[in-house]
Amino acid sequence: MSTAVELLDQGHEVDLYESRPFIGGKVGSFVDRQGNHIEMGLHVFFGCYSNLFRLMKKVGADNNLLVKEHTHTFVNKGGSIGELDFRFPVGAPLHGIQAFLRTNQLKVYDKARNAVALALSPVVRALVDPDGALQQVRDLDDVSFSDWFMSKGGTRESITRMWDPVAYALGFIDCDNISARCMLTIFTLFATKTEASLLRMLKGSPDVYLSGPIKKYITDRGGRFHLRWGCREVLYEKSPDGETYVKGLLLSKATSREIIKADAYVAACDVPGIKRLLPSEWREWEMFDNIYKLDGVPVVTVQLRYNGWVTELQDLEKSRQLEKAVGLDNLLYTADADFSCFSDLALSSPADYYIEGQGSLIQAVLTPGDPYMPLPNEEIISKVQKQVVELFPSARGLEVTWSSVVKIGQSLYREAPGNDPFRPDQKTPVKNFFLSGSYTKQDYIDSMEGATLSGRRTAAYICGAGEELLALRKKLVIDDSEKALGNVQVLQTS
Repeated sequence: MSTAVELLDQGHEVDLYESRPFIGGKVGSFVDRQGNHIEMGLHVFFGCYSNLFRLMKKVGADNNLLVKEHTHTFVNKGGSIGELDFRFPVGAPLHGIQAFLRTNQLKVYDKARNAVALALSPVVRALVDPDGALQQVRDLDDVSFSDWFMSKGGTRESITRMWDPVAYALGFIDCDNISARCMLTIFTLFATKTEASLLRMLKGSPDVYLSGPIKKYITDRGGRFHLRWGCREVLYEKSPDGETYVKGLLLSKATSREIIKADAYVAACDVPGIKRLLPSEWREWEMFDNIYKLDGVPVVTVQLRYNGWVTELQDLEKSRQLEKAVGLDNLLYTADADFSCFSDLALSSPADYYIEGQGSLIQAVLTPGDPYMPLPNEEIISKVQKQVVELFPSARGLEVTWSSVVKIGQSLYREAPGNDPFRPDQKTPVKNFFLSGSYTKQDYIDSMEGATLSGRRTAAYICGAGEELLALRKKLVIDDSEKALGNVQVLQTS
């Protein structure tokens, strides 16, 4: 949709085909038959999401974000709270330095070693040479964050208590398995931009407050959405001079089939989706073949509705009343549960998730999701409920009144060490075929910001190839006319 917005602004016609009954990709949501909003995951907006904020402002959705307290909250077993508190009269980098020095999530020794590691990181260089620091971060893609961090003096306890939950929240894998590039990209932004660490969440569901306004912007400008249409085949030809181009897409919806044709084709897929879509013959190009070296991370998102307020730790009586929402209104991390990050959406995104007369709606992301994928939903809910109570003992006695489980076999691409070179550019060797998606090449991680940035890059490539695409259109029209004439002649002589 990011690509569509940019192209419509440049005067192009755009049709979007979606195989599912709802839009939004990994940030999509839908309403079940009981009126509950079901999400694909927990979506948090870092203050450094400049491309996404630009898009939201353009479509009139910039007021749909709720700014949270400028602190990152860790909930530990038994209800103790640790914080990485960025609230400080002075901005970056001092607000970050004091946050790490004062955090109560780590012991004094671990904080000291943590400070040494960060002092030896590209974060320091970013304060005076952002571009040079970014290149230095890119060069650390082939090492895990744990290996890099501990080689600079960091401790395993720091990883376990603080950085693993953050890594799980960013890429759904732990510090032993995530690239140092991924983590240090975020650290660099936190160090140089005061707003980067300030979290925001949507007022309500993505369908209403994010993808909804983008869809309206697109349709108001003539763009068209076609839901439940899946692509069955990419139809392409190779010219005598060796140039490959797409002739059309074979789409299907229920029992209907249709070939659609365009001047340019954009595959805005996730990793498993693009692997299914690409013709196998295209793997002769290294760029396409590299995509098959990427894989996605399984993730399970659980929603639990309670008859009280789970995250209210101070006042037991308040946690049992249902007249007013109370508790922790922010993204929450934990090192003591199988869900690394979670939030009470009735507090943090109340427009669609607060229901009068009901309590907390805990949305938790199980990472890694592998152990939970084969389990029945009832068992998953039971395990998560048990861990919620271990984090919030005051919630004992509260009942789960509704629940949902969403399993995604391959979500974000696995940002493991050495994988960044396999991410494809948005421009491909096929002249009129382009890629878009957060897994494609861009300087951000696999995220909403990365997806938005990739969409803008895709649109720029298409606009830049205007003359080539126009020439290709004329060639295809001539070819089709000649073939049609040939077909008529055959029919006449038979």
